[in-house]
Amino acid sequence: MGPGEVVSLLIVVSIPTILLLYMARRFFSFREKQLEANTSAAAEKAAQYATSNAELEARVRVLEQIVTDRGMETAAQIEALRDKPRLQSGERIS
Repeated sequence: MGPGEVVSLLIVVSIPTILLLYMARRFFSFREKQLEANTSAAAEKAAQYATSNAELEARVRVLEQIVTDRGMETAAQIEALRDKPRLQSGERIS
């Protein structure tokens, strides 16, 4: 095997290897950028969900307060009705 054959063998092996390495590097660089974009989009969605969740929690707190306050008011009205004397048959409400 002469020096010309060795050089041609190196060229035949090294050019495809270098080309493959270059393509792999570009592919992984592209995938990394893609993952970064997906990560930032996911973080933005998570922030939107957190804001929406906080708004819903505030609304639920208000509804709980309304229900609780109205429940006590309704209970007081029921107790007040129990304290009133019952109407006899034939009596009118004045």
